[in-house]
Amino acid sequence: VMRCCVCLFQQSLQCSPSKMAAGESNSRSSCLNFAQNPPRQSVGPSGATSGAASNMTATPSSSSSSSSASTASSSADASAAISSLPSSPASVLVYREPVYNWQATKSTVKERFAFLFNNEVLSDVHFLVGKGMGVQRIPAHRFALAVGSAVFDAMFNGGMATTSTEIELPDVEPAAFLALLKFLYSDEVQIGPETVMTTLYSAKKYAVPALEAHCVEFLKKNLRADNAFMLLTQARLFDEPQLASLCLENIDKNTADALAAEGFTDVDLDTLMAVLERDTLGVREVRLFGAAVRWAEAEAQRQQLQPTPENKRRVLGKALSLIRFPLMTIEEFAAGPAQSGILTDREVVSLFLHFTVNPKPHVEFIDRPRCCLRGKECSITRFSQVESRWGYSGTSDRIRFSVNRRIFVVGFGLYGSIHGPTDYQVNIQIIHTDSNTVLGQNDTGFSCDGTASTFRVMFKEPVEILPSVNYIACATLKGPDSHYGTKGMRKVTHEAPATGTKTCFTFCYAAGNNNGTSVEDGQIPEVIFYT
Repeated sequence: VMRCCVCLFQQSLQCSPSKMAAGESNSRSSCLNFAQNPPRQSVGPSGATSGAASNMTATPSSSSSSSSASTASSSADASAAISSLPSSPASVLVYREPVYNWQATKSTVKERFAFLFNNEVLSDVHFLVGKGMGVQRIPAHRFALAVGSAVFDAMFNGGMATTSTEIELPDVEPAAFLALLKFLYSDEVQIGPETVMTTLYSAKKYAVPALEAHCVEFLKKNLRADNAFMLLTQARLFDEPQLASLCLENIDKNTADALAAEGFTDVDLDTLMAVLERDTLGVREVRLFGAAVRWAEAEAQRQQLQPTPENKRRVLGKALSLIRFPLMTIEEFAAGPAQSGILTDREVVSLFLHFTVNPKPHVEFIDRPRCCLRGKECSITRFSQVESRWGYSGTSDRIRFSVNRRIFVVGFGLYGSIHGPTDYQVNIQIIHTDSNTVLGQNDTGFSCDGTASTFRVMFKEPVEILPSVNYIACATLKGPDSHYGTKGMRKVTHEAPATGTKTCFTFCYAAGNNNGTSVEDGQIPEVIFYT
């Protein structure tokens, strides 16, 4: 079911410098297929080539929707006369100028065709566009339409061509159809925030890709966090993958603002799932859960269901499994999801056990961290050789480091058991040396296969590392003796293959309660980061 999104897009652009002077509407009745009060098209007695209509249907309207900017000045006088006409779809007011020798005043083919736009002169077909009281009768010329659209060509000249001189188009809005005709007759693009969606629909329906491209470009230029979800829904509906990709990137960069936007709760379930499954959202998981609950409340209302916890879970469906509850802190989980009633008792107990005990039990929710960073993951290794038997007694392995440029550390690579496949419990931290502040940590576990390889242990969120500042990488392991690294390097440089950018790590011994790791040998052989 298509949502009524056009008005939300229009409202979101009220402060946009690219807003068209085509009038505004505060009504939420505008949608892709239906227009109760379409914009009125009018023309002055001169019938000039400005895109004004030479006929129009009088329709009652409590909200004043205006025509395009180029016809605004000529429509005022006509509006007074129109308002006094009977309210009937068949009421048509036609203005004519003397048509004898009009060709002599148009010096180019473009001017002559532009003159014929929405003009009774030489017209051989009429379209009844819209539904109900909003129907508008629009004149056109079969030849001009067939030249610009394969769909119109088939309609008028194909094997099953219509012979009717009046064609009903109940699924198209008059303003959008006029924008389509304007483009076919004159190559002029007249779109604004209130018509871009319906014009895009019309351009796709009648196979006018050039106009499609103009609509998509307009949407790209006006893409912001507060309309990204609405535009993503439309991009998926209209099969515009490039626009959809830009919307997702915008949501990644501005996740909190996008979730707070009014249009978020209007998206369909598939769009919600497409966002929740992304690894690149820049927001804490507890806020994602809160946004999903708001969406579920709105969806339950749309389905005429009471917003009970059971119905919220029902409408969320598979989207609930995309919330990464293990990434929350135990405090966040206890204060929100655990008390929401949306999770089952078994799920709540399982997640509490995940937060509090080791080894951690299996949970049915994804525990892979989301990383809101762009680019390619990088890593450096600080040891040249691997040896056997590094023991653990509850003391942390620590190494101090600094870098020459800003990076984001997302995890460490750690050595595993020398005794074959084994599970370890581990707490990893990054500590700001001067203030002794813990900037990031994760209490988790990892499985190793008995080889001398390193095994990834990731933070719940990226940890920002500033240049020329000292930090301590810390890992507290609980498990059997492991491999360890030797022949360590004090300076390790990573060079980006594409750009040649160099990230230089400098390692130093971390004094204090240390399990023995140093620059020369020990644990924490690998740092995983983004630049």
